[in-house]
Amino acid sequence: MDSLIKNGLLVTSTNQIQASVGIKDGLIAGIYDPGEEPEANEIIEAEGLAILPGAVDMHSHHRQGSAPGFEYKDTIYTSTQQCAAGGVTTSVAMPNVNPPPNTLDLLKKQFAIYESDSVVDWNFNPAPTVNDEIPLLAKQGIAAFKIFMVVDTGRNYPHMPGIGVHDHGRLLEIMQHCAKVNIPLMIHPHDQALMDVIEKEFWERQERDALAYAKAYAAHDGVIWETAIATVLRLQRAAGCHLHILHTQTSGSVDLIRQAKAAGQKVTCEINPWALFLGCDWSTIERLGSYALSYWVPEKNAPGLWEGLNDGTIDIVATDHAPHTSEEKEIGWQDGWKAHTGTPSTQFYISMLLTAALEGKISLERVVDAVATNPAKIFGVQNKGDIVPGNHADIVLVDLENEYEIKDEDVLSLTGWTPYAGRRLRGKTILTLLRGKPVYKDGKVVGDKGYGEQAIARQST
Repeated sequence: MDSLIKNGLLVTSTNQIQASVGIKDGLIAGIYDPGEEPEANEIIEAEGLAILPGAVDMHSHHRQGSAPGFEYKDTIYTSTQQCAAGGVTTSVAMPNVNPPPNTLDLLKKQFAIYESDSVVDWNFNPAPTVNDEIPLLAKQGIAAFKIFMVVDTGRNYPHMPGIGVHDHGRLLEIMQHCAKVNIPLMIHPHDQALMDVIEKEFWERQERDALAYAKAYAAHDGVIWETAIATVLRLQRAAGCHLHILHTQTSGSVDLIRQAKAAGQKVTCEINPWALFLGCDWSTIERLGSYALSYWVPEKNAPGLWEGLNDGTIDIVATDHAPHTSEEKEIGWQDGWKAHTGTPSTQFYISMLLTAALEGKISLERVVDAVATNPAKIFGVQNKGDIVPGNHADIVLVDLENEYEIKDEDVLSLTGWTPYAGRRLRGKTILTLLRGKPVYKDGKVVGDKGYGEQAIARQST
């Protein structure tokens, strides 16, 4: 045995047991009762710590593309450093980089950067907006495709040409192509036609600051989200693809998805940390303005979101890590529509979920299921997401007892800030192993640039 993680609280998606975990050749070799462990070259003492599978984050914005553009916000290297520090051993990125990969050539160029720079294992979701390229992209071991359900405005950010699709006929066509190659389609739901009307009302009243922006996007109980979700659910029925809905943030959205699942539709969904811990607190929106915004989730939605997460209607938690500079946020005090939406999330979201579990809002088992086991299972990510013999030794040791404070100076993102600064959490990452090798230890990222490998997902059938 190469190494033995000895006598910790092993938390899986189904149970908690006191156990030791053996590692050999980068794989999990066995699970052992205390006192029955084999000899090992290295002992990692885990008494008083929880042993968790490394998280599989299916939705992150790493910013760096194969051409210069947004790497001043974060790079693949800095983004994956945050992963290591936060207990994420597999990170899957989105296509709104420069240029957005929607062809095989562009995807291979994107892969090349990950191969040279990533600290943790990785994958990338290209945009299925060029019909002839979809079968070629599907053969690259990708986990999913991704599009934004927005009007293609021609802007260079965040919905640059090639990844925004709002036309319903085109959406159906894309879904049909995804069904043919058996690759899930992630959709950012958004009804821009409704938003145009809602925005106009605010602008005519000269209401344009961050608080107005928040209220506009939450107007009429989230009509822009729920109308879009209802539409894509109906299109999924026609196309038969695996639809994965991003940004579940209203209780009405949860109800729509629950009904679709009950009817046997092939649909899954996610929730992001900002919907549970940030955007559902109006006082935080007032205090931080655009710094707190992805979107405002009115407080009345919170019980339905937690219920959906606990009962499995919401399948997974993914970060939606979306870093922006202070300058890109600060403008929101004057004009919320000019501020970039999104927040850096990767480094602390596991701790926030574990703290919620310790407060009784969710079980530790369900946290593991939502951040690791279920993402790997749903998207066919091989050898990830669970601590079982034969899987990669992607393991995180966390301290569930010691409380710590989030501070801006500890943020590894190039942005240098977090909307969660000042919060006190438990569940701090102590050690992150990727394929048996430490990538985070003793408060420092120790993983090598380029150590990460592609986390291969199921191939087309």
